[in-house]
Amino acid sequence: MSAKRHLTNRAAAVAIMKQLHEAGHQALLAGGCVRDMLLSRRPKDHDVATDATPQRVMELFRRRREVGAQFGVVIVGLGGQWIEVATFRSDLAYADGRHPQQVAFSDARQDALRRDFTVNGMFFDPVAKRVIDYVGGQADLRRGIIRAIGDPALRFGEDHLRMVRAVRFATQLDFRIHRTTDQAIRHAAKYIRRISAERVRHELALILASPRRAHGVGLLARTRLLPHLWAGDAWPPERVKLSQAVLERLGKRSSFEVGLAALLIAAQPGHADRVCRALACSNPTRKAVVWLLEKQSTLQNQAQLELADVKQLMQHDYFDELLALGRARLLAEDRPLTCYRSLRRRAAAIQPKAVQPPPLANGNDLLAMGLTPSPVFSRLLDAVYRAQLNEQVRTRKQALTLLRQLAESR
Repeated sequence: MSAKRHLTNRAAAVAIMKQLHEAGHQALLAGGCVRDMLLSRRPKDHDVATDATPQRVMELFRRRREVGAQFGVVIVGLGGQWIEVATFRSDLAYADGRHPQQVAFSDARQDALRRDFTVNGMFFDPVAKRVIDYVGGQADLRRGIIRAIGDPALRFGEDHLRMVRAVRFATQLDFRIHRTTDQAIRHAAKYIRRISAERVRHELALILASPRRAHGVGLLARTRLLPHLWAGDAWPPERVKLSQAVLERLGKRSSFEVGLAALLIAAQPGHADRVCRALACSNPTRKAVVWLLEKQSTLQNQAQLELADVKQLMQHDYFDELLALGRARLLAEDRPLTCYRSLRRRAAAIQPKAVQPPPLANGNDLLAMGLTPSPVFSRLLDAVYRAQLNEQVRTRKQALTLLRQLAESR
């Protein structure tokens, strides 16, 4: 097949499986894509499991990435897609609560038994059009259950991140966590601290992105994971309840930043900053979360805002999220939406070009007045620009007059 021909993710996976079949190997779709197909959801990715060894996979496919060949995983490129092709395996020993030290290549049944949850442990043969289920995943899908495969304590001891993943799947699929799986999470919750902040943040972001994010946070609290996602935070029931209430009232689609701000709605901005750092959030994400929390009081006291204040809020990339978070908090606390509606009206009345107009005065004007560059430059220019945003200064002549007056009176 020509590498220039673009395929869907599924078509690329099926084409790879066909080539494996022609070479005498077994190949099946595996994991989450099978779960999603059975739930009539569109899978994001299609993973292939096979009895071909990594070396054999690399011999059969020219375009590949050997990202995890020692663990039986090769990424194969075909038709503009990259498909994970994994050799059936058993994981022998885990040393860090996350990754196996050693694997042994095996068969489909053993491969299913080493996976995390029954709903993720099924295979599908697209040629025979049949599901291959060694772990009872189809029954649990019908019942709406997230259940660890085998002994849940063993599964979570192997990979601590699976505990948060259980909550994530239950949240996204609107399933319940099976009793023994739930108990095992509660017992081992503290060990989630051994997992890297980046991995924990990724799972938390997926929970907060779900329309059922409030339920997800409730599960994190009930399974005792919430206090261990980052160090130094207590979650009394009333705080969890407020966070859930705010999360419940956000729109169906919300960014991770606004979701995290809603989760931390009772926290001071400084504490939110520390949480973002503990979760290894990017600087833009951290600054956005802190800004959203800092400006909550501004929103609730919007009647005291000058026109310039409103425009400066509107200049921020997260202004719409600020409004959404403020509205959600007011509803959660059963308070009237008066301040939210007023700020929305004020913002809607401002022409887009008036929100952040080019400054009418700049540093060159101060130099022309004979001033020596110093930190006072920015203060003077900020004062003139604020007057411009307040529409007290409308022309360059007026701006220069004000700038000169401020410079002489400093």
